[in-house]
Amino acid sequence: MTFRIDLDREDDGRWLAEVPALSGVMCYGQSRAEAVARVQALALRVIADRLEHGEAEPALLALSFEAA
Repeated sequence: MTFRIDLDREDDGRWLAEVPALSGVMCYGQSRAEAVARVQALALRVIADRLEHGEAEPALLALSFEAA
């Protein structure tokens, strides 16, 4: 399963990265790379939590990210 990361640059220069397929998974970073790294880490935490609680579908066991 590949998760798309949407990126936007705020007026103040910060980057906002979001994984639309995972509700609420969004992070800011001072650079594009930092925002992507942070949102990937958060997405992995959310996925791990879902796996621990039996809420994840089997496709989550093989995943990747793609910055849009």
